[in-house]
Amino acid sequence: MNQYNVTGMTCAACSARVEKAVGKVPGVTSCSVSLLTNSMGVEGTAAPSEIIAAVESAGYGAAQKGRQSAGTNAAPGDEASLKDRETPLLKKRLFWSLGFLVVLMYFSMGHMMWGWPLPGALVGNHIAVGLIQLLLTGIIMVINQRFFISGFKSLWHRSPNMDTLVALGAAAAFGYSTYALFAMTGAQLRGDGAAVMDYMMELYFESAGMILTLITLGKLLEARSKGRTTDALKSLMKLAPKTATLIRDGHEVETPIEQVMAGDIFAVRPGESVPVDGVVLEGTAALDESALTGESVPVDKAPGDPVSAATLNKSGYLKCRATRVGQDTTLSQIIQMVSDAAATKAPIAKVADRVSGIFVPTVIALAAVTTLVWLLLGHGAGYALARGISVLVISCPCALGLATPVAIMVGSGLGAKNGILFKTAVSLEAAGRTEIVVLDKTGTITTGEPKVTDILPAGGISEPELLSLAAALENPSQHPLGAAIVREAETREIPLQPVEGFTAIHGRGVRAVLKGGTYIAGNLPMLEESGIGGLELSEAAARLSGEGKTPMFFANETEKQVLGLIAVADTVKEDSPQAIKELQNMGLKVVMLTGDNERTARAIGAQAGVDEVIAGVLPEGKEAVIRKLRTQGKVAMVGDGINDAPALTRADTGIAIGAGTDVALDAADVVLMKSSLRDVPAALRLSRATLRNIHENLFWAFFYNTIGIPLAMGVFIPLGLTLNPMFGAAAMSLSSFCVVSNALRLNLFKLYDPRHDHRFKKRVKNNTIIKETNTMTKTMKIKGMMCGHCEARVKKALEALSQVESAEVSHESGTAVVTLNGDISDGELRKAVEEQDYEVVGIE
Repeated sequence: MNQYNVTGMTCAACSARVEKAVGKVPGVTSCSVSLLTNSMGVEGTAAPSEIIAAVESAGYGAAQKGRQSAGTNAAPGDEASLKDRETPLLKKRLFWSLGFLVVLMYFSMGHMMWGWPLPGALVGNHIAVGLIQLLLTGIIMVINQRFFISGFKSLWHRSPNMDTLVALGAAAAFGYSTYALFAMTGAQLRGDGAAVMDYMMELYFESAGMILTLITLGKLLEARSKGRTTDALKSLMKLAPKTATLIRDGHEVETPIEQVMAGDIFAVRPGESVPVDGVVLEGTAALDESALTGESVPVDKAPGDPVSAATLNKSGYLKCRATRVGQDTTLSQIIQMVSDAAATKAPIAKVADRVSGIFVPTVIALAAVTTLVWLLLGHGAGYALARGISVLVISCPCALGLATPVAIMVGSGLGAKNGILFKTAVSLEAAGRTEIVVLDKTGTITTGEPKVTDILPAGGISEPELLSLAAALENPSQHPLGAAIVREAETREIPLQPVEGFTAIHGRGVRAVLKGGTYIAGNLPMLEESGIGGLELSEAAARLSGEGKTPMFFANETEKQVLGLIAVADTVKEDSPQAIKELQNMGLKVVMLTGDNERTARAIGAQAGVDEVIAGVLPEGKEAVIRKLRTQGKVAMVGDGINDAPALTRADTGIAIGAGTDVALDAADVVLMKSSLRDVPAALRLSRATLRNIHENLFWAFFYNTIGIPLAMGVFIPLGLTLNPMFGAAAMSLSSFCVVSNALRLNLFKLYDPRHDHRFKKRVKNNTIIKETNTMTKTMKIKGMMCGHCEARVKKALEALSQVESAEVSHESGTAVVTLNGDISDGELRKAVEEQDYEVVGIE
């Protein structure tokens, strides 16, 4: 996507006009214009010069955002484009406008309505008073000339905007007042004092001045609020280091960040920020990565570990090699994602865009019709004109245009602060509509790294002796399961003994000579082939296998003696069960998708608490599973590996978790910087909150205009309700400010607070979306459950009942806590469990 800065836009009608003009350029496949950031994202083959020409022909200015070339390390992002240049100018305009308006109001309403005193030379000289009002109003109009330049320029280009409404309203009030002033001079010459007083009451100079001043006040409030919506993006840009300490010829040299190249060696002292992405060569340190991941706990770094730009060195000295610089760093990519999200449009914005495109011409037509109707009804020109001006100045296309982008910007910025990156506005909206969450097992639900879970010595040896022997045998193998045993021995500081004659036997295990004897490590068939019986440990092996663990036997082949068993497993992350429970409480069906065998997958699924397990799926088959699930509802796929990329792409929302592969990150719509599964419900929670905020903004924008315009037209006058043009201008000024302020409330949203998840009443069960009803729970006491496999059987049997919402089963406590969404007898619950050969001893 190529991005451009667009100048001259003042409201949603402007952005709609630019979008329409660029969309007609040959080669443009999509165009999205953001009024919030005055930016435009364009995809397609059209040349930048053609796009800029199209924008200029529509009456606006455009320039392509500069991108640094690869290999340079310029400060990422375009912070200058986000600088609030508008607020200081609006402050000056408002200051001078208010000063002249106070004087104008004294001469108009103060003297005419409340009899405030005038200088002696002006007493009774109504024409002089009228001339002073004309001059003061003219000064205010010059101060706020931007409304007239922009408004009439856009009208000339047949794309009227909000400035056109303001300019027409103020010009109409000023023009009619000027006419009345000249009519006063004629009446004065005729000596018609009554006519002079009548015309004096027809002066609307204060309305023109007040309209311009109030709209300027509204623009100031809106500009300040809009500036706060980009605070997250600006804070990310400020993190970019300006210098780096390079090591050249053995000396440390401070160098501008732009001169750092990939391959350079740089140093990071305590208290300094890492200048670019790199890998540690020497030293150890604790880095604060909260700016990128939202994780507050410092991360220890040692030789071989990666480091990211803008992370802070809390302690220790590091020497690193630069791997990614400039726009390739992690920080730059995060900034780009947040910027792209702001530059794109969510599907929900299309309704507001269509309305904005025809809004201003419609309002101008309504104002003209309103004026004409009141004239035909016999009212005076001043009265009729006041109704028409009220229609012009109360109508606010800005509120419609800002309703979606301000919420998107605040939502994506809040996500970025917590390490949750939405690539586009589309992904931010789509995530909130998710109904089914599919989780990859390895690296997503589990740690992705096998570890020792059980050590069962036999043959009279101790646990440390068995672990020492096992580590010695497995050390040369480099098999992932063997590596887990070696790591466990290293953790316990058990020294590794040297072995001889090492042989790896495919599908069986390993054999080696240790202290003159031959030892083997492997599965039960390998022991049997060697003539060694492992019957005393076979039951334990079966139990461990049922829990999703891989049992490995160790024996002395020379003496035909079993020495013990060590179980290794890819363990479930500590926070995975909680995250899955939160997803279920949000009304979502949670599916685990894995290539593992059914038995292991079921055991892991039971530990994690997922609703459904789909096992034995090859990488190429994951995409087909997602395609099938999409027929049941909106699907979010969560994964971290290369084999997840097709499934991530196929899902309605692809979520890459942790430090996933580049391919997975490219295929995903949402990137979670941390490896915590709790970021998945947090991301969906944030998306839902953003969607809710957008709906609120759109409702108030439509409601405001739906009520305000008929009120200004005089529809409610028979009920005693009318609208002065000045109050209309004040209402217009506040409307956009209120929409932006409402979006800023998202900054207070707690992503990780699940207390309000019950508000979302949809739930997917048995492949069908159903609605939740009032729920109740029952606790069943069950005998006979021995392992995670037992838990899975009982859970599946209970949840197969239509009245059962969920079942939390524990073999350790011998209970099943059943959540019901309908009436069911204890007998039916008992029958479902006892059919699986377990005994129910009580139901509470």
